[in-house]
Amino acid sequence: MSVTAKIEALLFVVGDQGISLEELAYVTGESTARVYDEIEKLKQKYLIDQESAFCILEAGNHFLLTTKTECAAVLKEFAKSPLSNKLSQAALETLSIIAYKQPITRIEVDEIRGVQSSGAVQKLLNRQLIEEKGRVDGPGRAILYGTTDYFMDYFALKSLEELPDIQQIEEDFETEVPSDLFYDRFKEELEE
Repeated sequence: MSVTAKIEALLFVVGDQGISLEELAYVTGESTARVYDEIEKLKQKYLIDQESAFCILEAGNHFLLTTKTECAAVLKEFAKSPLSNKLSQAALETLSIIAYKQPITRIEVDEIRGVQSSGAVQKLLNRQLIEEKGRVDGPGRAILYGTTDYFMDYFALKSLEELPDIQQIEEDFETEVPSDLFYDRFKEELEE
């Protein structure tokens, strides 16, 4: 796999949090100068290619793979469509993890789920079910997520202590008695 392909894959996977030049260099095993040159080539490739919807933005010391401004109209239309209003199983899993483990970083959610969760986190942010609750002290200063007041209202909760007991859910699951707050709430959406 080429260095360019590795960089492109990493930019895609990290999502809206972006990735620093140093992190890209470390993961690819290349020098920061080489990685920067490859990023510049990718930027030009996306800029020239009228058939591509992507571009690379540099925000602070992080690089992000994003869509070109020309895509704004179609993305707004999608955001208004009924299809974008449904929560996927991945979003429901992510919401459950955040509700029970908050404050939590996206990386920690990924580790619990065993798969990448940036898309689900973004959808939950857009639906205002979760929000940024601060940042981790340390390298990268990862965002900590937690539930919102809207989440509490939506699920008719006065406090997080009203969330179903995880041990009880596990016992119910073992005896095949469904007891899932989020599943019941979005059951109709999942059946469609």
